[in-house]
Amino acid sequence: MKERPVSLTAGAVEVAPPGARAMLLDTASAIMRDGDVIDISLSELSLRSGLNSALVKYYFGNKAGLLKALLDRDWEAIVVSVDALVAKDGWEPEAKLRRHLWKVVDTFYEVPYLNRLTMRMVRESDDTEARRIANCYLSPIYRAYEQLIGDGVRAGVFREIDPQLFYFTVTGAVDRFFSARLVLKHCFDQDSLTEELRDRYREHTIDIIMAGILAH
Repeated sequence: MKERPVSLTAGAVEVAPPGARAMLLDTASAIMRDGDVIDISLSELSLRSGLNSALVKYYFGNKAGLLKALLDRDWEAIVVSVDALVAKDGWEPEAKLRRHLWKVVDTFYEVPYLNRLTMRMVRESDDTEARRIANCYLSPIYRAYEQLIGDGVRAGVFREIDPQLFYFTVTGAVDRFFSARLVLKHCFDQDSLTEELRDRYREHTIDIIMAGILAH
């Protein structure tokens, strides 16, 4: 698809380079991930991406539109992955849930801002947009927990627990850890979330959550 020209200043036109839209989203994600924040400055976005900040208006309308597009991009991949796992045949309920928890930790390692950005967008949106976010991205996760837990209860491997509360337990466990870089720095003298620390936390989280849900 041919990129359209973008007006940058009066009388000036620049052709957006191929992949510019995706590059802006990737750079915005990196800024929030590296800075442990849920906001960006257009000047930093331009500097780090090498793209003119006028492209934000061209592709997304404004910065709020950019954040909305980033939220949609990140969540859509998650929902597709969860739906595929729930539909997978031949997997026992315990194996499915363990795999899901593994993936949740990995996802928050890659996009630690996700839950905070979601809550910001819901809070700052009108009712229609807030409900769209909930219906498209939050409700599918809850419904997946209903099915995963229900399947496990019927199979006799899970005890009966509230899927809604389970959703908050899982989300809280990963969101709190991957948004705690200042705690790591000032309490534990650790400046970054490494893959080794992610792996340790993944194992720790799965062990604790599964111990709480297994029937035995």
